[in-house]
Amino acid sequence: QVQLVESGGGLVQAGTSLRLSCAASGRTSNTYAVGWFRQVPGKEREFVADISWSGGSAYYTDSVKGRFTCSRDSARNTVYLQMNSLKPEDTAVYYCAARKWGADRGISTNYDYWGQGTQVTVSS
Repeated sequence: QVQLVESGGGLVQAGTSLRLSCAASGRTSNTYAVGWFRQVPGKEREFVADISWSGGSAYYTDSVKGRFTCSRDSARNTVYLQMNSLKPEDTAVYYCAARKWGADRGISTNYDYWGQGTQVTVSS
């Protein structure tokens, strides 16, 4: 089992920044990568970003490329999502999730463990 806890959400104005954190605990040795998803009411959960647990390659959905950056602090077992130049359309509940080796990134059903989510609201 892997436990994930997100933090760092809040209410901000458009054009500003937020940094989300995803703290992992438990059997993280089975974790290959951590992904970030977001969801607004009435819509499907959307892939945002994914980074390998080793802190290597990161991948982003087109709408956040150049604005969002994933990183990992191995000493803290924490993955971060730095969100810059936020837009109102970034408003959502953001979730982090862990997937095992061999599971394709970006597909929510491929992620075995999920955090509780953190609300990000961007005002215009």
